[in-house]
Amino acid sequence: MSIKAKRFRAQSIHHLIDGSGELGSVVRMAKLLQRAQQHLRAGLPAEIAEHVYVGGYREGALTLITDGAVWLTWLRYERQRLLTLLRQLPEFEAVLALNFKVRPVHPLKTPTFQARALSTEAAHHLKACADDTADPKLKKALTRLASHAPNDG
Repeated sequence: MSIKAKRFRAQSIHHLIDGSGELGSVVRMAKLLQRAQQHLRAGLPAEIAEHVYVGGYREGALTLITDGAVWLTWLRYERQRLLTLLRQLPEFEAVLALNFKVRPVHPLKTPTFQARALSTEAAHHLKACADDTADPKLKKALTRLASHAPNDG
């Protein structure tokens, strides 16, 4: 029994991304949204611009995403000014509405660094264990661990 598969002709990356390929429309929309975001941020006050992201464009409505409810209130209040600003771009002259969403950005939590110190007493006990151990690998490991204690003198 054999499986028959359709043979597809290989396509260049340029054709897939910039041409009429399947990814072309996705890439064009991403570039369009990026341009809208740059234009929008250039026209907004600096303290607000870093909190506004263009989320998508569908059926004449552009979605703006912000990371806090306080910015959402400001965006709603400035809706008409934002529409005027966006309509300056030829690609967005037909924007009919703005949708707003809040999506808080949670920064990655880095674990707090806890410096650990080995006391000289603990190092002394480790050395004593190493001296009493017959296994050479364990002796070496215990000695190396004991060497992490600060030297007294």
